[in-house]
Amino acid sequence: MDTFAEDLELLPATRRALRHRIAVAQRDGRAPSVVAAVARGGEVVWEGSRTSVEGHGPDGDVQYRIGSITKTFTAVLVMRLRDEGLLSLGDPVEKYLPGTGVGEVTVRQLLAHTAGLAAETPGEWWERTPAALRPELSAVLGERPLLHEPGTRFHYSNPGYTLLGSLVEAVRGTSWEQALRAEVLEPLGLDRTTAGPEAPHAGGWAVHPWADVMMPEPSEDLGLMASAGQLWSTTRDLARFATFLVRGDERVLSSESLREMRTSAAPTEGVAEPGYGFGLQLMDGSGRRLVGHGGSLPGFVAGLWLSEADDVAAVVLANCTSGLPATTVAVDLVTIVAAAEPRFPEPWRPFREADPVALDLCGPWYWGTSAQVVRLTSDGILELAPVGATGRTARFRAESDGSWTGLNGYYAGETLRAVRGADGRVSHLDLGSFVFTREPYDAQAPVPGGVDPRGWRGIG
Repeated sequence: MDTFAEDLELLPATRRALRHRIAVAQRDGRAPSVVAAVARGGEVVWEGSRTSVEGHGPDGDVQYRIGSITKTFTAVLVMRLRDEGLLSLGDPVEKYLPGTGVGEVTVRQLLAHTAGLAAETPGEWWERTPAALRPELSAVLGERPLLHEPGTRFHYSNPGYTLLGSLVEAVRGTSWEQALRAEVLEPLGLDRTTAGPEAPHAGGWAVHPWADVMMPEPSEDLGLMASAGQLWSTTRDLARFATFLVRGDERVLSSESLREMRTSAAPTEGVAEPGYGFGLQLMDGSGRRLVGHGGSLPGFVAGLWLSEADDVAAVVLANCTSGLPATTVAVDLVTIVAAAEPRFPEPWRPFREADPVALDLCGPWYWGTSAQVVRLTSDGILELAPVGATGRTARFRAESDGSWTGLNGYYAGETLRAVRGADGRVSHLDLGSFVFTREPYDAQAPVPGGVDPRGWRGIG
């Protein structure tokens, strides 16, 4: 009997498609080398590389600089502090870092790039100059650190994540690097993710835009800016980290807190504006929701992207300053696997013991004349959806007082209550002041505005 057990090993045609995508990326991006990995089911199922050096190719153990993917690691450290009760996301940064001049900015806003801070530091290009030029936070922030009103818009900020790294140090009483090593890297077994390069590692190169020549890029220690982009890592370590970002690890961060990180926390300014959670970028690609982060520093580009629904993650690293779009290539690798070998859905299973109160809410309801249906899933979640039309859909979690709390969409955080009559039967549902009845405009229910006593009728 076929039990539809998930086979992690990829089909030959899928593996060839992945190799081809990397080959095209290396050629078109004119990268000295590119290395990639795909994870599925929590395991690395494919590794590939392409290089300009004959007979040599990097593998999943070769370090590259990962740039702003470092921000995701920093966000994990901050969320750990929140979960331990050492800070609140709504706290002003002034509480932990007095004298910065951005006191009203909150931890939450820094995580989501909504603090209004400048994108870069004042002075020379910080990624290509010594950290000694920025010895204090004042040198990172400058005389005019706020360009926008905090909380009003998404504006990507490297100084913002520098503040978060300093916040970690202030609360923990240790360096950002030491905290990261002890609290994240060691528990997750990411022993090839380091603040400085450790052999074997790639060298960073600048490739001339109009000629097939190149020169080495400097590799600077970022100092205070380390928490925004310092790390070196490998495709194997990052594939393992991508799995953690979905499944969680109680030694580091719970799956619930990681779900919070993967939820949009930044106001957008139209369809072209990327979504952002806490240390994670969000996008829609090829009909699927993708979460991850890109990174770049002189000499290197990086991309880590995953589709939770497809249980597929991809990592792409290259050693060129520009030219190879690592995020685009990583998303393409996810799409290749997800499209060619779609994930088997979990088998349908009935309840072992259904909640009779919840069952009483199942079936058709009406919001005015709009037909809706409530379903109870085997995980105890109520689902509300329109019948035969597009509209607001929502999922609700049961609470101890008998109410239900919205988990997504328009009704996220809203309370759903079943109101019962004197006979104990459910009269109607109350959802944020909306009344849902068993019949359209049921005269027996407290429909706002009342119901015409003559009832339904034709014209004339």
